[in-house]
Amino acid sequence: MPTRERKAPKAANPGRTSGTRAETAAPRHGAALDRYDIAILAELQTDARLSNAELAARIGLSAAPTWRRVKWLEQQRYITGYRAEIDRRRIGLGVLAFVRVDAERNNAEATRALEDAIRALPEVVACHYISGAGTFELHVMCTDLDAYSRWSMDTLFKLPNVKDIHTSFSLGEVKAGAALPLKHLEG
Repeated sequence: MPTRERKAPKAANPGRTSGTRAETAAPRHGAALDRYDIAILAELQTDARLSNAELAARIGLSAAPTWRRVKWLEQQRYITGYRAEIDRRRIGLGVLAFVRVDAERNNAEATRALEDAIRALPEVVACHYISGAGTFELHVMCTDLDAYSRWSMDTLFKLPNVKDIHTSFSLGEVKAGAALPLKHLEG
């Protein structure tokens, strides 16, 4: 007869743990995220440079199960990487453009060719395949308007299957580099 794993009771204070085996064990394959996993994701989105000991203290587990949980979250691709946030203006990227690209043909082969070409452009920091008017929405960074103009004429319009582009420029940043919302994961 299969054994059932006991569910850990929720601690009144998320920063403290009762120390039961179920609370400190690493998640099982296919297991839903629990409050410790969610806490790890929240803390690492805020500061990915936390040491394992600091992270463990913040979420209320000891270091070893915290480390196992982080490794599991990485293996399961909940955590896909770590990177530094850089102030684009400090490194001379004064222009952020939102560019809707209309494709000449919308078939699988032509779309894949355009996707591959877009992925190869370092100026494109994000690209989304979109519904409605247009095919792709690009987030493009350049040093200034003249550099963007040259780049769009010399590079963007020369990509395979590009029919037209529509550009809007950011006039000011209200929110950027935000952490993903996690409330919907809480039970």
